Amino acid sequence: MNTHYCLQINRPTNAATPLAKVHSDLVQALDAGNQAALALLDKKAAFDTVDHEILLKRMRRSYGVSGTALAWFSSYLSSRYASTHLQNLQSSNYSCPHGVPQGSVLGPLLFILYTADIAGIADRHGVQSHLYADDTQLYLTCRHSEVTATTS
Repeated sequence: MNTHYCLQINRPTNAATPLAKVHSDLVQALDAGNQAALALLDKKAAFDTVDHEILLKRMRRSYGVSGTALAWFSSYLSSRYASTHLQNLQSSNYSCPHGVPQGSVLGPLLFILYTADIAGIADRHGVQSHLYADDTQLYLTCRHSEVTATTS
């Protein structure tokens, strides 16, 4: 599998190492006379988009989480509320049916579990991937003759 995951806990966030790997792979391909394509995916407010039901199903199906552990995660994600503060004003609480808690140790891990299928899909199509929290790099390299053959 051509996938790299990066999750750092209790260390400063540093995207430089994963980017160095992607950069190195692309430069080596270009130096060898090959072609390269890179897609950078950075979803706005990504942690807020996690659908709890899909995440729980994925945890059960893909990672074997069940029983008490799955019930704990379900409880952890459910009944979350938020409010907005602006100067001296505060909104009433509103329900948060989507998203993982930001600023928590579990937030980035749950997001990675939620998006991990991207890597498998990319791998099945010969695309290398690197996932770092909510940033994803998808890239591939090929010989010039392979590009010409597919576009003719």
